[in-house]
Amino acid sequence: MPKLKTHKGAKRRFKITGTGRILMSKGSKRHKKSAKSLRVLQSDDKMREVSRGEARKVRRLLPYSF
Repeated sequence: MPKLKTHKGAKRRFKITGTGRILMSKGSKRHKKSAKSLRVLQSDDKMREVSRGEARKVRRLLPYSF
């Protein structure tokens, strides 16, 4: 069976912690920032955990990361 390829876009967008959780950062950070409050902008900088259903899809895109 051939080797599986890693999805390069997913590799850049998701981070896997040492315990195996998948983290992602939120979008909408490039422009129209003046309309958003400082609290919203600061919360967008943090990484968020991916839901369990989405994590299953991400694991398929990143076969050798776990």
